Amino acid sequence: MRLEPPSWWYQEPPPLTAHLLRPMAWLYGRLAGLRMQLAEPLRLPVPVICAGNFTAGGAGKTPLALYLGKRLIALGRRPGFLSRGYGGSLAGPYQVDEKRDFAGRTGDEPLLLARQAPTIIARDRRKGAIALLHLPPSVRPDVIIMDDGMQNPTIAKDLTIAVVDGQLAIGNGLVMPAGPLRAPLYDQLSQVQAILFLNDGRVWNGAAAQFTNAFRGTLLHGAIVPASGAEWLSGTRVVAYAGIGRPTKLFASLEQAGAIIAAALPFPDHHPYTAADAKRLLTLASDYKAVLVTTEKDLARIGADDATRELRRRSRALPVELVLEPQDARRLDTLIGTALGSSMRDARTAPGLP
Repeated sequence: MRLEPPSWWYQEPPPLTAHLLRPMAWLYGRLAGLRMQLAEPLRLPVPVICAGNFTAGGAGKTPLALYLGKRLIALGRRPGFLSRGYGGSLAGPYQVDEKRDFAGRTGDEPLLLARQAPTIIARDRRKGAIALLHLPPSVRPDVIIMDDGMQNPTIAKDLTIAVVDGQLAIGNGLVMPAGPLRAPLYDQLSQVQAILFLNDGRVWNGAAAQFTNAFRGTLLHGAIVPASGAEWLSGTRVVAYAGIGRPTKLFASLEQAGAIIAAALPFPDHHPYTAADAKRLLTLASDYKAVLVTTEKDLARIGADDATRELRRRSRALPVELVLEPQDARRLDTLIGTALGSSMRDARTAPGLP
């Protein structure tokens, strides 16, 4: 189970705890920065696009990865996804079968990615990328999309987009464990061509202000909203639950769709649902005469054993999608086109790749 990030990561000014952890954070940040600066990235024979973020925790990387996949398919390309498979037991490389696999093996995000395009999970990203390029020719990708991995320097990337939660931004701006940053901000910014801010316009400007002085790339704005097919929620009484980075995102989306929330239960990120959880949620739904609603990631994570089968059967997922401002969608298409047209294949390439 993933531990929840401490709330004081997002307090300004940083509390005493953060200051006491600064020496450890300096060492962690120094090592992370050196790893990015000194690595010899593997240059693949196909373009690589990475959806990442600056901080620990969820920010919207998977919706961005799916958006990128959809755009590439519309352009006539064959994308393939590369994921670490966080929360799963398999080290990989392993090709995900979304019909037969379950989150305990592969993690929840890869199950969603595999619905759209071939997906390989691998803790060793180089081995995972090579496995993608050795798939049968009929499904072999001509573009690789990395879901996370922005701080992983072992693969050369043609386009890296960092997703930022507009409400949380980068918290207190300190590196773990004193703050939420995975590495010093300036080291990370050097790896990024675009930053995508998610959430409404009231917070975009405040979040963007932390980057504009240091970043000369492209700033994009968007939101994760209920997808088509969620009309049934209007006026429907629901019991909502989620174990994602910020469960309140689901609750806000349900309200946006017109649902009447009778109860809202947050769980830790990547929470494995138990028999006790199932009993509690089913009882609430019965008491409130409400429909159980969760995220697609959570539904993928609910087991089909006797203890949780009924919870899975009676729960409905809220489908969501990433929507960009029209001008930003065009900017992102331009960045994608540049990445696809890149001829920079001069770094070290793995022998034996097709």
